[in-house]
Amino acid sequence: MEYKNIIQGKFISRPNRFIAKVNIDGEEHTVHVKNTGRCRELLTENATVFLEKSDNQSRKTLYDLVAVYKGSVLINMDSQSPNKAVAEWLSAGGFLENPTRVKAEAVYGNSRLDFYVENAKEKAYVEVKGVTLEESSVARFPDAPTERGRKHLGELINAVENGYRAAAVFVIQMKGCTLFEPNVKTDPDFSAELKRAKEKGVEIIALDCKVTPNSMVIDKRIKVSL
Repeated sequence: MEYKNIIQGKFISRPNRFIAKVNIDGEEHTVHVKNTGRCRELLTENATVFLEKSDNQSRKTLYDLVAVYKGSVLINMDSQSPNKAVAEWLSAGGFLENPTRVKAEAVYGNSRLDFYVENAKEKAYVEVKGVTLEESSVARFPDAPTERGRKHLGELINAVENGYRAAAVFVIQMKGCTLFEPNVKTDPDFSAELKRAKEKGVEIIALDCKVTPNSMVIDKRIKVSL
């Protein structure tokens, strides 16, 4: 997936989870943050950030903050980009070979899962989670408790019990991680449910990404430890 009209800035502050103050060419601007997560380890004072300029001149915030450097690692922090990247990955046969249908926002049970995908032999449901939290080359999810995430895992378990393939796909929005694991300290309930999902037949997949200021594309699978 690609962006257009990308510019560079320096992070100043984040008054709330929706907006940030950014220095762009010597001027302070209020920008939209496309990630409502905490991201405290990313949005640090004077961090280099990348923003997409909107074509809509009437918007209150003209820029969307989409990526940030953490040290030498560029991290995409746009919460919409994992689904866009997975849509491309699924359509290219990343999960089911020769897919004949890829449908986003698929209703299943009492939830709306991210994707339904099928080919001539199999039908599957896929739920996507973006990962921006990294510590010592280990990617972890979530960075805050997620009741919604636990609910989606329950729906994936139910899908497997009803004959579908199902996968929880964790999109690591950077390169350089060698391992993915649930963030037990932050959300032990989600971590336990993820382990139960695997035991019930849900596929747990972690994918890293090639990230540039202008793009993010899924690269390869990395090891998962539950």
